[in-house]
Amino acid sequence: MLAEKVSVNIFGKLSKHLYSGYLSRGGAGNGKAYVLSGTEVNEYFKGIVIAIAKFGDDERVIVAPENEVYYEPDIRTELSYLKNITLTSIKCLFEKSCGAVVFYNGKSNTRILLVKNNNGRYWSFPKGHIEIGETEQETAVREIKEETSLEVEIKDGFREVSDYCPFGKIRKHVVFFLAQAFTDNVRIQEEEIAEYIWVDLQQARKLCSYDNDLRIINKAETAIKIMK
Repeated sequence: MLAEKVSVNIFGKLSKHLYSGYLSRGGAGNGKAYVLSGTEVNEYFKGIVIAIAKFGDDERVIVAPENEVYYEPDIRTELSYLKNITLTSIKCLFEKSCGAVVFYNGKSNTRILLVKNNNGRYWSFPKGHIEIGETEQETAVREIKEETSLEVEIKDGFREVSDYCPFGKIRKHVVFFLAQAFTDNVRIQEEEIAEYIWVDLQQARKLCSYDNDLRIINKAETAIKIMK
């Protein structure tokens, strides 16, 4: 049902932005729904399904206005206002991740770090989902540390965004920074990362397949040259 347009009959307000109701034509589970909205809603609400949440055996859809974007941390924060009910899993339409082009200045040249996820076939940059209470940069630093064991320093003035739909209807929003590593000693998180490689910028262009990644590599090369 993700991204499906639905109508909800509202019967209660649970917090400033969260409402409870029923899908007007039934739907997932028992037809119960929650609505997230930045503005006040009426008794009859039209929007799109932005998440499917499970509370034990109870499944409910989360609906929002078509022009509003809510990521998993936002949704979890709003659902935390619910009493006597525990969220067990959630699948979201909008996913936000943060990562970085990690570079290391060796004796002879500058190399950047590429990783290949266990469930992926392509080389890209380390990244991961943003969590509740984190800034974008905090997410990038944490994910790099978890996936590669590297301590990095985020460089000012570089922030590139990649928006794409990798499969189905999921809409990914990825923010990349530029981060300097002070060692090339990587220890991968085997649960997440299948392979890693340090390459120069020219090799990185040959290994990366997506236009967004190539654009970010070009921007990173320019920023690195300015810093030298």
